[in-house]
Amino acid sequence: MIVFRKDLHFRTKGEIDIIDITYEVEKVVSESKVKDGTVTVFVPGSTGAITTIEYEPNLIQDFKDIIEQVFPRSFHYRHPVNGRSHVRASSIGPGVTVPISNGRLTLGTWQQIVFVEFDTRPRSRTVIVQVMGV
Repeated sequence: MIVFRKDLHFRTKGEIDIIDITYEVEKVVSESKVKDGTVTVFVPGSTGAITTIEYEPNLIQDFKDIIEQVFPRSFHYRHPVNGRSHVRASSIGPGVTVPISNGRLTLGTWQQIVFVEFDTRPRSRTVIVQVMGV
């Protein structure tokens, strides 16, 4: 059994910045030498999220628009400054797990792994990528 971890580091632009991290996750999986297993992609913190989406400009804008409709800025959040950031991130979730088969992620053809920044300001972020398998 192999357990391999690597951290990704990057800066975000602030609220609802969506960053495709698929290529970086694929590189970590390749570096791990795991042929069959899983990769977990996780953001520590309560105002960032990890999910999958087709990383296409119209879908990215649709995603941003829906987030604004479901979690509007105008709502009275009781947590000062960035309550909406916390609520938005917790609704999406801090991580995903993807199966690995023959050394490759088993993502769908148009499916990418993305980090979503929900904090109200630009941030330096760390995302943990942990690969487990044989």
